[in-house]
This record gives sequence, C-alpha cells and structure tokens, in this order.
Amino acid sequence: MEGRMQGKAPLSDSNRRIMDADAPPRRVYQAWKGSNIFFLGGRLIFGPDVRSLILTVCLIVIPVILFAAVISGQLDHEYHNQIGGWVASVAIIFTAYIIVLLLLTSGRDPGIIPRNAHPPEPEDVGESSNLSEWPGGQHGSTGLPLTKDVLVNGVLVKVKYCHTCMLYRPPRCSHCSICNNCVERFDHHCPWVGQCIGKRNYRFFFMFVSSTTLLCVYVFAFCWVDLRIIMDTHRCKLGRAIMKSPVSGILILYTFIAVWFVGGLTSFHLYLISTNQTTYENFRYRYDRKTNPHNRGLVQNFIEILCSRIPSSRNNFRAKVKEDSATFPSSLGMGRALSPPKMSVDLEMGMKRQTVAMEELEDLHSQIGSAMGLERCGTEPPHIVGRKGCSEIATDIEAFAEEFGLEQRFTERKKIEQRTSHNP
Repeated sequence: MEGRMQGKAPLSDSNRRIMDADAPPRRVYQAWKGSNIFFLGGRLIFGPDVRSLILTVCLIVIPVILFAAVISGQLDHEYHNQIGGWVASVAIIFTAYIIVLLLLTSGRDPGIIPRNAHPPEPEDVGESSNLSEWPGGQHGSTGLPLTKDVLVNGVLVKVKYCHTCMLYRPPRCSHCSICNNCVERFDHHCPWVGQCIGKRNYRFFFMFVSSTTLLCVYVFAFCWVDLRIIMDTHRCKLGRAIMKSPVSGILILYTFIAVWFVGGLTSFHLYLISTNQTTYENFRYRYDRKTNPHNRGLVQNFIEILCSRIPSSRNNFRAKVKEDSATFPSSLGMGRALSPPKMSVDLEMGMKRQTVAMEELEDLHSQIGSAMGLERCGTEPPHIVGRKGCSEIATDIEAFAEEFGLEQRFTERKKIEQRTSHNP
C-alpha cells in the first residue's frame, strides 16, 4: 500500500479544485477582505486594533474600583452610613452603562458598504461623471472616471470611485485605511474603541464620550467632598488632607486630566452635530467657508443624528459565501469547464473515506475524448499557449481515477479504446 501511494501521479491544481468543491461552504466573515477581527462566529466585528479596547476598559474601571472601595468607604464613615453606599452604587451602575456603550460602539458594523465583485460597467456610471481630475481627461485602468456628480439637497457634490471596493462611494462615505473598508457617513477611526465611527455607531460613540465625561465629573466632585470633610474634621490644610487620603488626590488629578480629553471631545462633537458635519468633513472640506448641503438646522440636525432610526447593516456576516461556478477553470484547453464530480464523505473510525461514482468519471473521460483524438492524430493546434496538452490531461485523469481507487476499470477502458483506434 505504501509503494502504491508513492507511485501515484500528483493531481493537477484544476482537479484539486474540483475535489474541494464539496468542502463545507465558508461564511462571509471567514472570507472577509477587510482588516476586521470577528468574534462569536461573525456576530461581533471589531477593527484590527481591538486590543486597545482592553486599555480603554482598564482606564475606566480601575479608577471606579478605587473610588467605590476607598472614597465611598471614607464618606460612609464620616457621614455615619448615610451616603457612602449610594455614592458607590451610582458610580458602579454608571460605569456598567458606559462599558455597554463602549461595546455597542466597537463591536458592531459601523456602516460598511459591501464591496463589488466587479467594477461597474462604464455605461452604468451615467452622464454626471467627471473626467476633469484625470490627466488629459483620461479614464483609469478600469475605464471609469475618478469622480461623478451627485445632487444632495439641491447642491451638486462629487463622489469618488474606490478602486479597492470597486464602487462609487455614496456622499459622506470614505475608505478607512486601517480597516480597509468603505464606511457610510465616515467620521473617523478611533483607536480607543478599536473601530471606525460611522453611520451605525456614531450615536453610541457620542453617548460613550459624553457619559465618560459625566463620570469623570462625578468622581472628581466626590473626591473633593472627601478632602473637604477631612480638612474640616482635622482642621488642616489641603496638603495635609491629601496625605490623609492619597487616593482622593490621585483620582482628582486623574479625572482632571481625563475630563479635558473626553470633555473636549464631547464639546467638539456637540458642535459637529449642531452643524451636521463629521470629523472627516470638518478637517477636509471646511464647510464654514461654503454651504454645507447636509445642514438642516440646529433642531433637525440633533433629531437626525441622535433620534432617527439606525439603519440595518448592509452585511450579513454569517451568510454562506456563494461559490461562483466560474471559479472552476477548464483544464481541457477547449474552452469548456469540467463539471465537479459528486463526492460523499463518510467519517468512520476516525478515517476520511472519499468515493466518486464511476458514472462521473466516465463523464470526465468522455469530455476529453475529442482532445485525446487530437493527440492520436497529431493534430493538436500548436498555437494554444498556456493550456494543457492532451497527454497531460490524460495523466491527470489517470491520477484522478487512482486517487479514488478506480484505476483498474479506467485502465481496462483505456486498453479497449486503444485497440479500437488500431483496428478501425
């Protein structure tokens, strides 16, 4: 048996692709071309920098643990079991709420636009295409213009063609170089949450940042209350009070620095929401110097961004990938594709057994009958370059038959055909 296995002719790449035709179908998240990382079978999608999420959680949770364990206990002692427990409970519940918002921001589809399998046809682009940005008004390698004009609220805006995703990006869409996806209403890629911020998670991002700001103010205020009580009780100055409660001093410094970051971010995004801009648009286009076609007024802007319905994802990451029959190239050099044979897999005693019906092998052999006739007559067209010769095809069929234990019947059939060819 060992010698027989060593004597087998290797299967060609085309036949191996045919043999893999009945492999379990992959799902979309397994064949995803972006840089995202998936968890729970495609139910959660993160950016490639998802590890930074651990740091963000630690920066939020650790100070709250110190606050609940130390500061609330001191307040409880000084106020004789009146407010310490309530202060700690509010901080813990509010922190859990913030962590949920963080996961909703980083673990969901931000608004990824599915890629096209092929570039759009030039006739589908329409008359609004703009060739002015191509040197000499020429097209790109795809034969498509770089931009085309789209009407948004009565204002003509340009949308660009994405060569990676092979589509014209909708208005306010941009391609994230980190996640390698086109994201609808792209705001920015946030390394602190490890995800792009787009149309489907911007609301949760804003709620996360603003809630973190409130948590910082809450901890900062009660740490000052704790120091003030120590100063009044012991009739000492601030430095002495910090020596008696160093955790309060550390948390005051920490929250003071953090509130400048998250508080400034909250203020900036309040401005962006009020003017219906994204971070990308604010830095790239400067709408304050020209008309913003998306600005609908202060109230309507807040309603649209914070109160409107979040659209469903355009991607079903758990769907099965549809295999295109064109992925099985022809091995005949005759412009015809071999139909993949039926294959059944039987798992028994830990061994994988593959069987192919003899009828399928006969179909394969009949498909190359004409090619073998060309080889016998020496009339194979010499101008076909890069395609397999008939002798090589026959070798592949022999190896294919031997792989499935049908070499004996295949050899007998071949001998019969040879006798028929010599004795017309």
